Parts: sequence; C-alpha cells; structure tokens
Amino acid sequence: MTGPGLTAYLIVAAVMFALGLYGVLSRRNLVAIVVSVELMANAANLNLVAFSRFGGHPQGEAFALFALALTVAEVVVGLALVVLASRVSGTLEADAMSELKG
Repeated sequence: MTGPGLTAYLIVAAVMFALGLYGVLSRRNLVAIVVSVELMANAANLNLVAFSRFGGHPQGEAFALFALALTVAEVVVGLALVVLASRVSGTLEADAMSELKG
C-alpha cells in the first residue's frame, strides 16, 4: 500500500474533531453549531474508514455508511429545530433564546 499511513488519517480526524468541538463551544449561531457537530461526526466516520482500511475488515466501512445515514437524519431534525427556534425568537443566536430554558 502506498500513500499516507494510519497515523496521518488519525491526525486529520483528530484535527477535524477538535475544530468541530471548538466550533460548538465558541459559536453562538445555531447553524454554525449544527455544522460543527456534523464536522465532529465526519471525523468519527474518517476514523472508522481508516481503521477498516488498515485493519482489513470491511465492517468498518459498512458501519461508517450506517453512521453517515444516522448523521444525515440528525442534521435534518437539527435544522428543523433551528428553523422553528428562529421563527419563534426571530434570531439564530443561541444566547437570545430564553424561551427554551426549563
């Protein structure tokens, strides 16, 4: 096999996950938070595919496809909630939505 090794894929996935975590913790816009969560999920999928490729087990790729389908469903529900929240409060800022406090 030529090309980058497993360590390179794991480093890229760790950087992607760290950027997504930074985006979730630092952003106030709900759409940016949803995009950051998607970035974190894609980092996990990259790990699954990398371990599948270098471990020789195709189950990891199948599981990554299943996880990707679940992530798409999660994003659809998340964006629907963002649209609903923006209609109720009139803004996409997460801090401005005091109606969601319990």
